[in-house]
Amino acid sequence: MKKKYEPLFEPFTFPSGVTIDNRIAVAPMTHYSSNEDGTISDQELDYIIPRSKEMGIVITACANVTADGKAFPGQPAINQDSQISGLKKLAQAIQAQGSKAIVQIHHGGIECPPELVPNQEVVGASDIFDNGKQIVRALEDHEVENIAKAFGEATRRAIEAGFDGVEIHGANGYLIQQFYSPKTNQRTDRWGGSAEKRLAFPLAIVDEVKKAIASHAKEPFALGYRLSPEEPETPGLTMAETFTLVDALAEKELDYLHISLMDVNSKARRGADETRTRMDLLNERVGNKVPLIAVGSIHTADEALQVIQSGIPLAAMGREILVDPQWPAKVKEGREEEIETIIKLGDKPKYHLPEPLWQMIINTPGWVPFED
Repeated sequence: MKKKYEPLFEPFTFPSGVTIDNRIAVAPMTHYSSNEDGTISDQELDYIIPRSKEMGIVITACANVTADGKAFPGQPAINQDSQISGLKKLAQAIQAQGSKAIVQIHHGGIECPPELVPNQEVVGASDIFDNGKQIVRALEDHEVENIAKAFGEATRRAIEAGFDGVEIHGANGYLIQQFYSPKTNQRTDRWGGSAEKRLAFPLAIVDEVKKAIASHAKEPFALGYRLSPEEPETPGLTMAETFTLVDALAEKELDYLHISLMDVNSKARRGADETRTRMDLLNERVGNKVPLIAVGSIHTADEALQVIQSGIPLAAMGREILVDPQWPAKVKEGREEEIETIIKLGDKPKYHLPEPLWQMIINTPGWVPFED
């Protein structure tokens, strides 16, 4: 390994005491390949094993915590105890490669396709109508509480399955973000209104997850939270509202905040200094209180190193690890110039990609680069 890349392979210990071997994280990626009932499939294991070698942590595809939270066909589930045995296989498959296993826990809210949820009833923070027809039903007070508790129960299952931690999926426009965003939350009860009141649901989930960890974890267990810093629409989340969110989360003694971006170097849009990157602004705001994970268009060893040298302790990669699972091994062995950044369609078997994910890649131009 070239000396300059050594910082990528220094160990890191989270506040909870969970220690990882290096600073590389595998970002959670939807793979559309779990069994129909949400249990873990063999092709899912075949996919994750090569992507767990030489990594610090592997964050799994988001798993729904309730039946009405399923947002993708082939999504893993963590809403019933019958799923624990399969989840255990997933955790062990990752850990056998030397990485720590984190399961991302999730509810899709208004992003759930009707055909994937019970009675085709999509639920969210507020009612949504389209041409006079109700397409989303606002959750009632007790239902909001029950979903927060479901995140706690999902955490218990993750502990029983042997994972090293959970990541709360509060990003990418799913239910937790829907409750915090003024775009999707028009409630006037205790779950909506001001930015502080819209924080009630995300913080209730954090509290339920922490309670489950305190009750069930016998060893250090990591708790992360993924968030999207801004929304493009007005009304929509601004950097100013994101600062309010991260200030509150930083007081919750989390292990990390995972900042969901398409480009790690993207600059603030509104509500903050527009000449600075969102990552720099957030690191300045709360980086001294809670570790951050950066993600978004990190492909090369130099790009990952740039993240670490900017003061962000961890760099996550998603699409790049789909393309080249050997990324860390190549950097470690001084072969970083051999890192692949484009899937070659003729070499399909070497990627160990489940067929539904393979089809999604080739039918979604611009998502994961490929060539004939």
